[in-house]
Amino acid sequence: MKILAIESSCDETSAAVLADGHILSNVIATQLIHEQYGGVVPELASRAHQQHILPVVERALSDANLPKNELSAIAFTRGPGLLGSLLVGTSFAKAMALGLNIPLIEVNHMQAHVLAHFIENPRPTFPFLCLTVSGGHTQIVRVDAALSMTVIGQTLDDAVGEAFDKSAKLLGLPYPGGPLIDKYAKEGNPLAFRFPMSEMPNLDFSFSGIKTAILYFLRDNTKTNPDFITQNLPDICASIQHTLVQMLLTKLKRAARETGIRNIAVAGGVSANSGLRTALTKLGQEQDWNVYIPRFEYCTDNAAMIAMAAQFKYEQGDFTAQTVSPLPRMSF
Repeated sequence: MKILAIESSCDETSAAVLADGHILSNVIATQLIHEQYGGVVPELASRAHQQHILPVVERALSDANLPKNELSAIAFTRGPGLLGSLLVGTSFAKAMALGLNIPLIEVNHMQAHVLAHFIENPRPTFPFLCLTVSGGHTQIVRVDAALSMTVIGQTLDDAVGEAFDKSAKLLGLPYPGGPLIDKYAKEGNPLAFRFPMSEMPNLDFSFSGIKTAILYFLRDNTKTNPDFITQNLPDICASIQHTLVQMLLTKLKRAARETGIRNIAVAGGVSANSGLRTALTKLGQEQDWNVYIPRFEYCTDNAAMIAMAAQFKYEQGDFTAQTVSPLPRMSF
């Protein structure tokens, strides 16, 4: 089984090759053009995908030392994501599969984040809970089998990744701001400032309130001291990160208690945050959980996770017709 996988849901163009369960290559082209706009511009993202996709696929096949005529299937991200970006990857995958006369496999981007845990050891055992956190999604997923997942909690407004990036923008940090908050937080006191944590029913989240609280906090303090942010940046970042991480882990702890599941995983771009990784590891030790955290390169958007998800679908003969179209709001 040799699968070429393509990921193009947002602003990374990625291709990977998987052979019999092993990732042979994983190439990612990041789009730097969005930095000057403070966020991803959909039209520019889709144009960049058009420029990157052919060289990225060629590089992935070259790194894997695999001729394209030996491929068993082509996998691609169908959704969720930006329509224009998804359209580039979908169209390329359909054309290549048609030209090679091999099956086509559609993959749900968020399910792929969860299944990134099966790329390397240690792999979680079923059932497990996965806190899936990215720029556009915040979910607690119950995973009973590779292709059997249920969302048991999710954000009702903004995702935690958006809260990180928008907080960074309020601080005057360039895009993407989440990693910069993580960087400065390492030098600060997480208890220096207190921000309110939104309390939602059941296992759901809300991050719109804390963004507003941070906005008012910065506005009020810079009125009396125009240099407040510059003088307190590490402490502000550490306090913001601490609050957001605690909001995530409070719900995750409740989910583990209510389901009785002790295998706990984290996935998605925000799972690269060092504060979250450290706090989850510590909480896991306290709660006697089996905690699974992927390598950094498999946290952010990448085609290796698409390939791994596609392997499970290939084994079940779950293929896609050439009439398939992207689904920007694709659900589980």
